[in-house]
Amino acid sequence: MASITPLDSIAGVFVVRPEILEDERGAFLETYRRSWFSGQREMIQANRSDRRAKTLVGLHYHLHQSDYWYLPFGNVRVVLHDLREGSPTDGATFEYDLGTRADGSHCHDGIYIPPGVAHGFAALSDCTLNYLVDAYYNPADELGVRWDDPEIAADWGLREPILSQRDQNNPLRVNLPTNRRPHYRLRAT
Repeated sequence: MASITPLDSIAGVFVVRPEILEDERGAFLETYRRSWFSGQREMIQANRSDRRAKTLVGLHYHLHQSDYWYLPFGNVRVVLHDLREGSPTDGATFEYDLGTRADGSHCHDGIYIPPGVAHGFAALSDCTLNYLVDAYYNPADELGVRWDDPEIAADWGLREPILSQRDQNNPLRVNLPTNRRPHYRLRAT
């Protein structure tokens, strides 16, 4: 059975540590189960992101969409930042490494990210990120904040990352338009 742990540093974020069944043939694990997040909207779309080492994606956020991330291959540094006005953890930044560890084992944890929490990752190696979302793609809900914002002070684990034009041009947190600022709403799990 998986253990689902709420993240103390950012309200509404959950880390899932799945049970891994291993024998001489290899391993089996559940990477997602709907019942892990009761009370949340159903995940309706699966996406896959293949990235080269030194790529940095983010920081992105949504006003209406939740994500669930799982990394089957590679090594990434996940960065989360709470942008939600009224959240008990507004302004908190959290870094978490997923994937292959120094000893060759693999961290199979998954991360549930609610709306309003900015999220991104730095590919510390070539990697594949699988993620589920609870809303179909909506360009009006694809927002961003600057990856190197000094107020966020994220440690990405990379120097001179490869960034998209979009991620290079995202605004600082202090410059986010008022109508694009997320607000905290308690959602049960």
